[in-house]
Formats: sequence, C-alpha cells, structure tokens
Amino acid sequence: MKIINTAEVVPTKLNAQEREWVYNGMDACLTAEILDVLLPQLDNATGATYAFSRSLQGPVLEMRCRGVLIDQERKAEVIDEYYGKLDILSENLENMCGHAWDMYDFNWRPNSKDLVELFYNRMCIPPIRKRGRPTCDRAALEKIGDYFIAKQIVAHIILARDLFKKIQMLQTEIDHDGRMRTSYNIAGTDTGRLSSSFSEFGTGTNLQNIEESLRSVFIADRGYKLAYLDAEQGESRCVGAIEWNLLGDARYLDACEGGDLHTTVAKLVWPRDLPWTGDTRTDRKLAEQPYYRHYDRRFMCKKIGHGTNYGGKPATLAAQAKVDIKLIEDFQPKYFRAFPAHLRWHERVRRTLTGDGYLVTLTGRKRWFMGKRNDDHTIRQAIAYDPQGSLADILNNGMLNVWRARDCQVLMQIHDAILIQYPEHEEDKIVGLVRKQLEFPISLANNRVLTIPYGVKTGWNWGAYDETTNPDGLKTYRPGDKRKSSAPVPILDRVIRRVYR
Repeated sequence: MKIINTAEVVPTKLNAQEREWVYNGMDACLTAEILDVLLPQLDNATGATYAFSRSLQGPVLEMRCRGVLIDQERKAEVIDEYYGKLDILSENLENMCGHAWDMYDFNWRPNSKDLVELFYNRMCIPPIRKRGRPTCDRAALEKIGDYFIAKQIVAHIILARDLFKKIQMLQTEIDHDGRMRTSYNIAGTDTGRLSSSFSEFGTGTNLQNIEESLRSVFIADRGYKLAYLDAEQGESRCVGAIEWNLLGDARYLDACEGGDLHTTVAKLVWPRDLPWTGDTRTDRKLAEQPYYRHYDRRFMCKKIGHGTNYGGKPATLAAQAKVDIKLIEDFQPKYFRAFPAHLRWHERVRRTLTGDGYLVTLTGRKRWFMGKRNDDHTIRQAIAYDPQGSLADILNNGMLNVWRARDCQVLMQIHDAILIQYPEHEEDKIVGLVRKQLEFPISLANNRVLTIPYGVKTGWNWGAYDETTNPDGLKTYRPGDKRKSSAPVPILDRVIRRVYR
C-alpha cells in the first residue's frame, strides 16, 4: 500500500482501490484526532460513562457473534399458518369490497390508493389527515373503524397488516449456521439503553422488539436451556429511589417494593371493568388477560403509569393505551393524591434543567439537554431521563457481571431483560448464580439501598409456556423443575449444531 498525501491528492485521479485506502485511512486517523480533543473535556461523570461504555464492548460483541438458534421447522409451520389466515382475510376483503362497493382486486396494504378511495370517496367518511394529506395509517384506521359502515372491513385490514408484518419478520434472513443475529449499538440512545438493528452482514433484525407471538422460533442450543431474566418494576423503582433521594418521600418506592404496582394501576384505571378480588396473584392474572392486539391491561398500565410519572397528558396516554380519555382524567388525580412526590419531582427537574441545562442520574450518567429548556417536550425528556438512564446502567452493569463470570452464555439484551442459555442439567445452580450476579445495588439517602429484583422464566424456546401449544416455552422458574424438552431434534440439525458450536 502506498502513502497518499490527502492534502495534495486530486480525488478524480485516484483509482477505486486508492479511494478505499483514503476513505479507511481518514476514517481511522480522524477518529483518533477527534478522540484526542474530546478526552480532555471529560469530567468525572462523563469519564466514568465513557469507561463503562467501553467495558460493554465485550458482552455486546459476543452476543453479536453468537446469535440465537432458530427452529426452522417451527418457523416454517408458523409462516404457513399465518399465510393461511392471510388468505382467508384477503378473500373476505375481496368479497366485502367487491360485492358491496364494486372494488374488486381491493389492495389493503399500507399506502394503497384503494384505501382512500373506499373510505373517503365511496363511504364518504370525513378524511383523517396527516401533514395535510388524507391518511389510512393504523391510527386513522382505528378511528375509521368507529363508523359502523366500515367496522368489519377495518377489522380485517388491521388483522391482515399485523399478520403480514409477522410473516415479514419470520422471513428475515438468517445466517448459514441457522442462527439469527443482531447488531447492538452501545451509544445508540441518549439514556444509555442499547439499541439494535440487522447484523453487519445484512441478516437478522432488531431482536429487542420481537413480539411475544413470534418468540417460540428462537430456541436453545442442543443440551442447553434458556432463562429470561426481567427487571421487576425497574423504572418505577428508580422513580421511587429518585424521590426518596431528592425529597425524602418513600411512598412510591415502598409501593414498588411492597407489591405489584402495575396491577394496582390497572385497578385504578378500570375499577369496575374486572372482578377484582384483592388477592395479588388473582388480580394480576385478571390484569394479564388479552386487551388490545397482543397487549394486556397490565402492560398498558406500564404505559399509563410510566407516562403519568413522566408528565404525560390524558389525551396522549389515552391514545397510547387505547382507553377512553375520561378513564385517564379520572385516574391521574387519584394517582397524584396517592403519590404527591411525583409533581414535586417534576418541578425539581424543571428548575434544575432551567438553571443548569443538564441532569445527572442515580448511577452518575450526565446529559446536557440541547432543546429549549422551558419547552414542554424537553422537560418531559428530562423527567424521563433519570429513571430510564439509571435502569439502563443498572441492567447493563448486571449483564457485564454475568458475562464476566462465564457461568452461562448471554444471548440477548432486551431493554430491561436479558436472555441466557446454560447446560440444562445445571439449571438450579446457574439460575441462582446469575440472579445474584445481576444485582447492582445503588446507595440511597439515609442508608437505604436500591436493589432491583429479577423475575426468571425458563424453557427451551423464547415463547410463553402453554401446556398444549408450546410446552417447551418459558415458564416461571421453580427450583427442581422436572420438565423435559418435548421437541425431537432431526439428525441433520444435530450435525449442524455440533459442527457450528
């Protein structure tokens, strides 16, 4: 490779290989020069964050390289099942739109002109606009579905779109060894959470947002078992810890540590919709019944609770949680009466942001806010920053401990949870060790300590356990689990797994 003086070279006189040399050389050199300028600007807080981010390169690289094994047979079965349902929906739409509205060969896919023609021109429904143009996106369709004349057609279109998205995800290209990989970005968010996308080879996808119904195709390696460890009420506990530190008010933290906060919120939002019993386990099962798409009420109450914690308004939260705005308007005053420190904390953040322009989290992560300091959007970002950033650091520190201990293989980091695999005959020993390794205690005011516990579910695939449809799925961990994997392993799969382990 020859030396090229980039200050004197004429770019048009370089051949293709020389242009690549220059590009890569400048990429490396400029990065090093920029680092020399930035390092002296780091203070104790930002320096610690930089060092921690570098330490995460080990587990992140290993997760990228290892990936997760895909059950090819199960994947093909699910795709065939979804295509069968999609064919039925398409046929129904063809009949409804063709016979009733003279629109044969109706195209229900997003951005199709047929949607605007059907709903706004032929049905004469008042157009819903986005950036000035008529739209039929999901939010618009849900509003259109309130009209009796469009209700059945809209229901079919939404279900068809959901199925099509699931099929697309299942058809995501995997690597030659039968594994799906993702590319994690350590600095991909402002809060410290990892972000993910397709792998460096163009295969795989964002594995942090795989919905529950698709997870059963992700399986453990032969002789291994999966464990999914999820931070219990992690963000809420961080909010309680912040209020204890800043305001000396322990009510919210005590509520988090004393029970199931999200189910309690569900009971406040829907006080008369479900037969609440007062028993924690029974009420949680009621709250976990299907509510909207693949979400249950308890999950929606995470949105409502977190949204309220972070200054969300009733109209926004009602739209996100798919509930009537009146429910949120009735809920929030009760919630703030029960936990008055929330509003005091919001005001404290507002004053700090206005005066300093930056915040430092419980875990010491510092962030400057570049937007207008008195802007509502910037203030809401600032309110959410500390609990979200603190939980991200707590989880990632725990994951780093697990990775360094080498008692298991870390497969994925999913926002507030990690997925690991381990030799199945060592389950009780390893689950206990990993739970302990994940603990990352944070010292609080007056000698109080925040330690976030982790719920554990184990199984041979990442889907939810069902005795009939998915007996190998994740089930709440109990020591001494006697389950055995029911999935037969084809000879070819055994050879492939042995070769690529």
